[in-house]
Parts: sequence; C-alpha cells; structure tokens
Amino acid sequence: MSKTAIVTGGGTGIGRAVALALCRDGYSVTVAGRRTDLLEETAKLRQQGDAPIIPIAADITKHPDVRHLFDCCVERFGHVDLLFNNAGTGTRPVEFDELDLEEWRRVVDVNLTGAFLCAREAFRCMRTQVPRGGRIINNGSISSHSPRPHSAPYTATKHAISGLTKSISLDGRKFDIACGQIDIGNAATEMTVRMAKGALQADGSVISEPTMDVEEAARAVVYMASLPLSTNVQFLTVMATKLPFVGRG
Repeated sequence: MSKTAIVTGGGTGIGRAVALALCRDGYSVTVAGRRTDLLEETAKLRQQGDAPIIPIAADITKHPDVRHLFDCCVERFGHVDLLFNNAGTGTRPVEFDELDLEEWRRVVDVNLTGAFLCAREAFRCMRTQVPRGGRIINNGSISSHSPRPHSAPYTATKHAISGLTKSISLDGRKFDIACGQIDIGNAATEMTVRMAKGALQADGSVISEPTMDVEEAARAVVYMASLPLSTNVQFLTVMATKLPFVGRG
C-alpha cells in the first residue's frame, strides 16, 4: 500500500519543498492552501516518475474546508499516513501596545486553531483506518523557544504548538499515532528574504542573518516521516549554523 501525506501551506516555501521531497520519497501528496494557482504550481514541479501531488484549495481556519481536504485524500488514496501541519502566518513588527486585535485573532486562527483543526481531522482518520495509526508533524519555530522582538502573536502561537504537539503525542499513543514537531531557523524562502537585508535583534541592533537551503528542512521532515510508528522524533531543530538564535538575549 502506497504512503500518503497531506501538507498544508503547500503552495510556497517550506510547504512546497516538503511536498516535493515527500513525493520523491514515494508519498502520494495532497497539498492544501488558499490559492489554487500556487498549489497547481507545486504539483507541476514534481518530476516524472514521482508519486502524484493533488492540489486541494482549503482555508484551514474553516472546519468544513478541513473536513473536505481530508475526505478528498481518503477518497482518492484510501488512508492518511502523514500530516505536515505547516501553514502559518505572522503580523507587522510593531510595538506590543500597537498590535491590532484583529491581527492577533488572525494569527491565532491560522497558526493555532488551523493547526488544531487539521490535526483533529488527521487523528480521526488515523484512529479509525485499517491499519490504524499515522504521524503528525507540526511546524513550530525556533520562536517557540526564544522570541524575536515585536513577535508576540507569532511567538505565543508557536509556544502553543509545542503544547499541542505534546498533547497529541500523548493522546495518540494508544492509537499508534505519533506526533512530533520541527522547529526551523531561517530556511531560505520568500518569507526570509528580509533577513538578509537585516533583522532586528534583542539588543536593538539590526544585522543580516544567514539562511539555509530550504531543501535541508524538507529532508529533515522526510527523515521524521521515515521512522516506524514505534519511534518518534518529539522535537527537532534545524537551522542555519551561524544563526544568532542560540545567543539571543
């Protein structure tokens, strides 16, 4: 039986790189996101002979969309082996008291509620399918350990993802559902282009930060996914070697 995966936020960046890496590794991949054109671009990038990539437009903050996403995967492939819970967003880098409530709610809706809705659907499928079980990999952030300035909504939700990861990992044990988290530091994507121009540090300085090839992050996810369900990477950090993360403060 072929392996199957669902990747949220699969139209760009880390999600696209992971979807293609899983496809090369033999997974039939369903990619989800709000923009169908970007998802179709991801599907077109698969190499001849690779497993298929199926684009499904979905807003992960809406339960009907998430249910439809997983139903499409099950209808097409019969089961769900892996969820890469990747979709996320941030806010403007402003002083804490200037944060808009709607911005806060938007980040919480996508980064936390959306991740919960997708994980819940994955759990439902994995618990009841035959053979039962599967793996959920949540995309956290090094901000789940140490925040950047002016990042309260993003940091708070990524801290929450760590708690969600632990809870799913615990609750999934009796159903052969493994759950782990990958925290990625400056993978080179459109979102990190600004880091090369200069990023605000905790001491008020602005410095250019190094990035790493996004393919290395994708390879790390494939490694986590490759393990038998009796083994789990609970937390993995992969980052640009010279990133000033370890010395933040």
